[in-house]
Amino acid sequence: MTAETPAAKREIEAGSRFGFGANWSDFLSVVDEQRVDASVASLTALLPASRIEGHTFLDVGCGSGLSSLAAQRLGAARVCSFDFDDQSVASTRELKRRLAPDSADWTVMQGSILDDECVTQLGAWDVVYSWGVLHHTGRMWYALANASKLVRPGGTLFIAIYNDQGAGSRFWARVKRIYN
Repeated sequence: MTAETPAAKREIEAGSRFGFGANWSDFLSVVDEQRVDASVASLTALLPASRIEGHTFLDVGCGSGLSSLAAQRLGAARVCSFDFDDQSVASTRELKRRLAPDSADWTVMQGSILDDECVTQLGAWDVVYSWGVLHHTGRMWYALANASKLVRPGGTLFIAIYNDQGAGSRFWARVKRIYN
């Protein structure tokens, strides 16, 4: 048995996942201050602004970066956005360039929640946020365990995963199996 290099692991992982980045790239064309305000309102509807302002915020599977921007606008002390998908990373970088160009406390990077080395390098965060991402990894429970490791003691793990919607969920599970 040969050891897999990080690049080989990434190539294998990339072949088994849907690339959401193109969707996020298209989405950027409609992002305006109204959408940013809606994202801020959505984030604070579930997580009080006091849990974000002055705290560190890690966005696992950042997609377009809109939630990261909301955290930055809410006064997060430091924001880190990362995603497995290169196009999502590019979309987040573009959003940051357009709407928060002077934000030195916001880092955007490529990485996988399934990559133990990446997770270890990220360290601990006050808020670990992952909205609609972990169930798309193909290893949801492992991804959830890794995300949990990133939460600083007394911090907040803020996730959303799809719940079982009966026949609709079974339909989409078949579509995903066919796709993969």
